[in-house]
Amino acid sequence: MLNYTIRRLFFAIPTMLFISLVIFVVIKLSPSDPTAGMPLTIPPEVREKIREALGFNDPIHIQFFLWLKQLVYTEPKFWMNKLWGTDFEVGQRMISYATRSPVMDLVVQRIPQTLWVVGISYIVGILIAVPLGIISAYKQYSIFDQIGTFISMIGFSVPTFFTGVLMILLFSVTLGWFPSIYDTTHEVTDWSSFIYQVKQSIMPIMVLGLFNAAQISRYMRASMLENLTQDYVRTARAKGVKERSVVLVHVLRNSMIPVVTVIALNLPSVFGGALITEQVFQVNGLGQLLILAIQGGDVPVVQTVTVIFAVLIVLFSLIADVLYGMLDPRIRYD
Repeated sequence: MLNYTIRRLFFAIPTMLFISLVIFVVIKLSPSDPTAGMPLTIPPEVREKIREALGFNDPIHIQFFLWLKQLVYTEPKFWMNKLWGTDFEVGQRMISYATRSPVMDLVVQRIPQTLWVVGISYIVGILIAVPLGIISAYKQYSIFDQIGTFISMIGFSVPTFFTGVLMILLFSVTLGWFPSIYDTTHEVTDWSSFIYQVKQSIMPIMVLGLFNAAQISRYMRASMLENLTQDYVRTARAKGVKERSVVLVHVLRNSMIPVVTVIALNLPSVFGGALITEQVFQVNGLGQLLILAIQGGDVPVVQTVTVIFAVLIVLFSLIADVLYGMLDPRIRYD
């Protein structure tokens, strides 16, 4: 398993280089100018000097290698100096066209809000989906199964922006239970502030959580149904194994293999799905940062956030492959 993991990490390097190149070239082809947001009173020669300083007029391959160096070499050294007190020499960092501040500083400021909303929503979705899929498969065609299927189809079919607006109208405007806007400046200092943090988090978390649960529960149900009819299940029952052990130990463990794939590979897409949810509830996270950067033509921010999403996809696909061997002893990589 260790050798396989090392090989996968080794092959992930050229994969990420190729993905980074594609992202850089595609975004670079879009019309953008680092001086577009500056006042019109700035003379043209000053604008040209700014473009030269940022390497905007360099050949595209030079720009790519400069950007890659800043992403994988300069930024790690800066954060090691900041976190661990080291004294590495740091060169020019990636600068946002819009804010004139380092791009990674903006990303680090937004990550806690995104992790809070996306992370908890995904955990909530899994906690809802796995039991729902197990019970629906075990009680196939029952009323519970039909209701679960109906709710899952609605949750998967209805877009998150519609669900978010609907929740705001119902629980904020009509009932007044929860705040309609997520206050990112709110700090938890006592019990009452913690309660407010929970209340303002419920709606965005439930919007994403229900959407994730709808898809995962369908995979869980289908996988359970496939394994419930296998010979090893009939053999276990014939040997007198308790039904609870048959379902929750033998069947569940084998059924989790395709579900793990869905959970691992869908997690990066949840960050993408959070783009709309963060806009609806005004959560000041990575999704909102990316949308604002796209609207403002802030190329460095768009490139960096997009690469982060790509890294998450490669990372979690590796995690899914490693978990296969843990769930099914028959799977061997070495």
